[in-house]
Amino acid sequence: MSTITASADPDLLRARLQRARHAAAAQGADALVIAPGSDLRYLIGGSGSSFERLTALAVPAGDGEAVLVVPKLEAPGYSGIPLDALGVRLATWVDGEDPYALVAGALGAPSVVAVGDMLPALHALPLRDALPGAAQVLAGPVLRELRMRKDAAEVEALRVAGAAIDRVHARIGEWLRAGRTEAEVGADIAAAIVAEGHAKVEFVIVGSGPNGASPHHGLSDRVITTGDVVVIDIGGSTAEGYNSDSTRVYAVGTPRDADVADTYAVLLAAQRASVEAVRPGVTAESIDAVGRQVIADAGFGEYFIHRTGHGIGLDVHEHPYIVAGNDLVLEPGMAFSVEPGIYLPDRWGARIEDIVVVTEDGVESVNNQPHELVVLPG
Repeated sequence: MSTITASADPDLLRARLQRARHAAAAQGADALVIAPGSDLRYLIGGSGSSFERLTALAVPAGDGEAVLVVPKLEAPGYSGIPLDALGVRLATWVDGEDPYALVAGALGAPSVVAVGDMLPALHALPLRDALPGAAQVLAGPVLRELRMRKDAAEVEALRVAGAAIDRVHARIGEWLRAGRTEAEVGADIAAAIVAEGHAKVEFVIVGSGPNGASPHHGLSDRVITTGDVVVIDIGGSTAEGYNSDSTRVYAVGTPRDADVADTYAVLLAAQRASVEAVRPGVTAESIDAVGRQVIADAGFGEYFIHRTGHGIGLDVHEHPYIVAGNDLVLEPGMAFSVEPGIYLPDRWGARIEDIVVVTEDGVESVNNQPHELVVLPG
C-alpha cells in the first residue's frame, strides 16, 4: 500500500495543477498522464507508488476534471492528500477491471497525450492501446518548465536541507581517521544524515586516496591511511521531499602528495568563480565555462571530467543542468549544484560542491560550510 503525506498546502498545489494544464496546452498536448514519483508529488503533494497495478494522474489541458486512478486496495494510502480541495477526483479499480479505460474515459479523445517520463512501458503501451487516436509525447518538457523555477516554499525547503547536510559535514572529524574503512565511515555518516534532519539517506560517497579520483566511487572496504585525501559527497531528502547534496574534501594528516595544496587552490578558485558568476540573465553553459576555464588555465583541464552542476529539488538530479551546450537563461528560483572537480587517476581527487539558488539580483548558497581543505588528525 502507498503511504502518502501531503507536503504542500492545497492552494499551492491547486495553482501548480493549473499551471501544468496551461504548460501542457502551450506545448501542444491535450492532456497529461503523470506516473508516481517526484512529478506526482510536485502536483498533488504525494509521490505514490506503482508496480504491476496502474496508478496515474490524468489531467486534461483544458478545464476538464483531473482524475487520480488508483488500485482500490491502495486507496487508503491517499487519505492524506486533499484531493477534493485540489479538484481531483479519485477513481479506483480492482483486479480484473481495465484501469487504462478509466484514464481514457477521463481524457475523452485527445490528439496528443504527454505521459510522465517515469511511466514504465508496462503501462505506457496499454495506455496507447486505450487511446489509439492519441500520439504520446514525454511530459518532462512540460513539467520541467514549472519545476525548474522554485517557489518561496521550495527555496526554504532547500535551505533547510542544505543546513542539515552542513551539520553532517561539520561532524566528519568524529568518524574520519586512519585505520577505518570507507564503508565504516560511510555508515556513521549515513546515520548522521538522518539524525541531523533528513528523512532518508540518498547517497554517501567516501572516496579515499586513489578512490577519490572516481567521481561516483561510493564506498569500499579500503582502509583509510595517514596522508589520504578524502572526497566526501553526501545527500539526503527531508520529510518534505527536498534534497541536499554537498561535497567537501578532507585530508587525514598532512597529504602525502606534494601537489595537493597548489592543485586544491586551483579548484577552490574555480568553484568560487563559478558561484560568483551565477545571476539572472546568464546562461547555464556560461557558468560551466567560468570554472572550467580556471581549471584549464592551470593545466588541469583534462582532469575535470563532468559537468559543473545539476538542478535539485524533489529529485537529486533534475533540470537545469550546468553544462556546455545548455543555453538556458537562468531565472530567479532556479536551484542547482556548482561542483567542479579535479581527478588525478590512481592518485587522488577533489570536488567542492554547493547548492545555489538564483535570486533576483545574484545568487544564494544554501551550503555554508568552509570550502578549504580540512586537515584532520592523522
